[in-house]
Amino acid sequence: MIKLLLCVVSGIVVAALVLQMRQQRLELNYRVNQLHDEIEAQQGKLWNQQMQIAVYTSPPVVANRIDSLDIKLVPRMPKLPAGQAAPPPPPAKRHAPANRR
Repeated sequence: MIKLLLCVVSGIVVAALVLQMRQQRLELNYRVNQLHDEIEAQQGKLWNQQMQIAVYTSPPVVANRIDSLDIKLVPRMPKLPAGQAAPPPPPAKRHAPANRR
């Protein structure tokens, strides 16, 4: 009789622990979903900001703005005639590897 009572009590305790763990898992999944939604919302805002930056800094917009302000800028590289390719950039200087002892 005592063994049966002990088994029933142990079963109830195990069942309560399993239910508690299930509840914790459900709460954790809920919080993960909330965080995922927040991340997606922030990512959407970031993409919108990047799009606005791209629109405001596109070459035609910048050129029009410079022209409207009447700023005289000197190009870093002269314009080439149509069909002519730009010369390749100078090769990077390589340093000799240091002797390690």
